[in-house]
Amino acid sequence: MVKITQIRAAIGGTRRQRESLKGLGLRRIGRSVIVQDTPSIRGLIGKVAHLVTIEE
Repeated sequence: MVKITQIRAAIGGTRRQRESLKGLGLRRIGRSVIVQDTPSIRGLIGKVAHLVTIEE
């Protein structure tokens, strides 16, 4: 399991980055989600790594 917290806004980002945040279940700054650690989730995290923090 991985805990992901959004630390920056998606405003000014590309559509792909906004869709990746939505796919991770993140909507606003400061919100956290706990998700399974799968390759597809890691791919989404990679696209928005500058907007989120990750805790193993």
